[in-house]
Amino acid sequence: MCRTIAELEAQLTACRACPRLVEWREQVAHEKRAAFRDENYWGKPVPGLGPDDARVLIVGLAPAAHGGNRTGRMFTGDRSGDVLFAAMHAAGLSNQAQSTHLGDGLQLQGTRVTAPVHCAPPDNKPTPAERDTCRHWLVTELGLMAGTVRSIVVLGGWGWQALLPALSESGWEIPKPKPRFGHGVHYELAPAHTDRHPLHLFGSYHVSQQNTFTGRLTPAMLETVLVEAKTAAGLGSD
Repeated sequence: MCRTIAELEAQLTACRACPRLVEWREQVAHEKRAAFRDENYWGKPVPGLGPDDARVLIVGLAPAAHGGNRTGRMFTGDRSGDVLFAAMHAAGLSNQAQSTHLGDGLQLQGTRVTAPVHCAPPDNKPTPAERDTCRHWLVTELGLMAGTVRSIVVLGGWGWQALLPALSESGWEIPKPKPRFGHGVHYELAPAHTDRHPLHLFGSYHVSQQNTFTGRLTPAMLETVLVEAKTAAGLGSD
């Protein structure tokens, strides 16, 4: 039972529940990419990033093998993170537009970043079993943030499908039919418990190179969703 985000992160980074993911993340950390051969890779589950009392939560997919798995921070040290943090800075959700390594001065403002799967998977594709095994970490994180979180931005359809059951387990009602993913969609979820608040759920295409290099997702498109989520959460209006 984790009573704080700090306890959650301490337990999460020691997790070895998925043999395939453990083997892959450690293999990558040992073999390294040539460009990073002089660096010490993190090679462990990557915890969420941002303040415990965030009003906006951004949910991705899983750490990148030579991004988060290398640096120990979500979306840090790869092209996807470059796009995400530049948009977050433009939306007023971070103090700087770059996230390169731990200790680089990055501070998120009222926003936390997490993922349904915390280990880098081969080919960026966790299995359904790995997704389900990792879900309890996200359920716990949502529960610990329940007092403050008001908006969630989900990056990609895979993360969307992984998040919905976690939200249900965490105390929010998922309507039927289930909310469908799409870029720019916005749903409001009612609380299932008295200690929960209504939650705004937003969808955005993932910041993968496949999307950003082809123009399927532009910086302006992502920034628009982030600003809408920030406004819905009342961030900066208190």
